[in-house]
Amino acid sequence: MKPYFAIALKSIKTNLSRSIVTVLLTAFSTAVLIFSSTLMDGQHQIILKNAVEVYPGYIQITNKKFRDTPSFDNLIFDKNAVTQKLKLHADIQTITSRFETSALFSSNSKTVGAMITAIEPEKESQVSKLKSALIKGAYLNSQDENALYIGKELAKRLKVDVGAKLSLISNAADYSFCADNVTVKGIFQTGLYEFDANSAFLNRSYFDKVFLSQNIATHIIILPQNPAMADSLSHNIQIELDNTLISESWKMFMESLLKAMELDSIFGYITLGIFFIVIFFVIMIYTLLIVFSRVKEIGVLRAIGTTSKEILSMLVFESTLLSLLGVLIGGLIGGYLAYYFHIHPIELGAEYQEQFKQYGIMSTALPTDFNLFTITRDMSIMFILGILSTLYPIFKINTLTPSQAMRHV
Repeated sequence: MKPYFAIALKSIKTNLSRSIVTVLLTAFSTAVLIFSSTLMDGQHQIILKNAVEVYPGYIQITNKKFRDTPSFDNLIFDKNAVTQKLKLHADIQTITSRFETSALFSSNSKTVGAMITAIEPEKESQVSKLKSALIKGAYLNSQDENALYIGKELAKRLKVDVGAKLSLISNAADYSFCADNVTVKGIFQTGLYEFDANSAFLNRSYFDKVFLSQNIATHIIILPQNPAMADSLSHNIQIELDNTLISESWKMFMESLLKAMELDSIFGYITLGIFFIVIFFVIMIYTLLIVFSRVKEIGVLRAIGTTSKEILSMLVFESTLLSLLGVLIGGLIGGYLAYYFHIHPIELGAEYQEQFKQYGIMSTALPTDFNLFTITRDMSIMFILGILSTLYPIFKINTLTPSQAMRHV
């Protein structure tokens, strides 16, 4: 090790209190950056997860023309055959079908148009949050005959409650006229206002009798064994479907929400960036004071023959050691916090549940996203900031001549 490196190490030990403050400031900033980044990413994941699981699902199979022209001419006309093919995939956890159409609902005081959907209640509870969104009454089961599961806002529009009788009028799958009387069994609230105001559900086996929709579906919903593999699984499924059907992962049919989350992440990182620019200047000013308190020491070193390059190397080496130590400590603390709150999410309590539901979030837990790439990236950022914040003070003092430095007050 060269002498000026040894001098740098000795300087760190000699000025221990100053070195400790520098390390602690860097460690604190690193830990805060890591925790803030992982918490923000975790919140975005929860929002996306809730948006997908509230109703849409991770993978949808539909007729290729259905999204653009949602008519009875563009349906899945042999859902059983498709389902049998899908059962061969070991990567699929649950497969269920839906039949969506519009209907007129009539109560004693009002008539309202809304969406009526046939679901397989037990399977639906695995692929969506409809069951957990229940706020009054009971969820559907496979034995229900004319029981209706209805959104809170739609119930308000119709001025009905659990147990109320409703008449519904619609078209059957063969375009014939159909009508029936149903009873409100349960009321749900997802927090998605439009969805809650325009959605009602019937048990599929009963729905098929009224709407003549046996073996027909508008959607087949798939829950993968590993939701993170939804894209690749959707691609593999598409290969096996005939050319009238399309398999799409949630990233395709919820692309706008995904872009909104990416935009929110950008603004979040801008906010963090502003905070850490402030931290950068705090460290730089603190380093400037420290370095200028050592001007006479630098002057003596220059007077005995130490070159400006060697002084620069010594100070940069000292700054690098302190920054590296601070970043490692901060990384361990921030990483531990990210891991702990990933396993044990921050629980805001049941009193916040209704407020969260208003924004379509079914869980009051706020986890962090424990991601080694994010942690390493943030540690690298803080290390670079720590080095950059010391360069100006170091170059400033290194421009002084030995006589100027030794006379410095």
